[in-house]
Amino acid sequence: MTGTEKAALASAGVGVVVTALKFAAYWLTGSLALYSDALESIINVVAAACAFLAVRVAAQPADDDHPYGHHKAEYFSAVIEGALVIVAALLILREAYLGLLDPKPLDAPVLGLAVNGIATVINAAWAMVLFRRGRRLRSPALIADARHIVADVVTSGGVLVGVGLVLATGVLVLDPLVAGLVALNILWSGWTMVRDSVNGLMDQAAAPEMIANIRRLISHHGEGALEAHDVRTRHAGSATFIDFHLVVPGEMTVSESHAICDRLEQVIEAEIEGAVVVIHVEPGDEAKQRGVPVI
Repeated sequence: MTGTEKAALASAGVGVVVTALKFAAYWLTGSLALYSDALESIINVVAAACAFLAVRVAAQPADDDHPYGHHKAEYFSAVIEGALVIVAALLILREAYLGLLDPKPLDAPVLGLAVNGIATVINAAWAMVLFRRGRRLRSPALIADARHIVADVVTSGGVLVGVGLVLATGVLVLDPLVAGLVALNILWSGWTMVRDSVNGLMDQAAAPEMIANIRRLISHHGEGALEAHDVRTRHAGSATFIDFHLVVPGEMTVSESHAICDRLEQVIEAEIEGAVVVIHVEPGDEAKQRGVPVI
């Protein structure tokens, strides 16, 4: 089992514990806000399970039917997670509306707040761990799961404030009102996750700073070539596909040009984790004025 798979499976386990604590907090208090928070945590568990399945598929090696690998499976997971976040936000908004129509007093609010607070601390700590692992492993699924958990932490923070204000002021309508406001924030978070994941499915180019770094590497390590042009990139999960045309002198032998390509591939793959480099060699008369000059 890979590190990404272990992190995704652990996330599902943490989600089960947090969800149980939040439902316990709701059972103690009867708070609509705490109930909405618990509902959102159920989505966390489902999303973590989706992430685990996605990273398992993404880790499979390339085969005849998928010669470029299975990296994009993680984006499908991230899209599903974003959609689930949106669904959770809509469910919370519905409960908040019903609560505004018929606000109810709370039972044992202090104990309920304490239990929910423990769940929130666990969630926040795990989100930080997932962000670090997701960035280190370059896993869209783990990063999406971390963002989802952060949305849950924000939800819990708003809920704690709302229930605390109800306890301090006795204004019952604050409970569903705060739940509704937090749901709007979750809705935005879900939309952002879907948008970013769809960009990955649509073969969005690498970040401008990465492209600039690639061009720098070509320029400084392409000795013997004349220039490079049509540099293209796309992300697919943890892989970054890079291809470009390398212009060499027309009289250069195949072996000499191949040695330059090998050198460039080694340098780029060493600098950019997960890089998959493809180079097309062209003779000198194919040079373009806007290409990457080789120093």
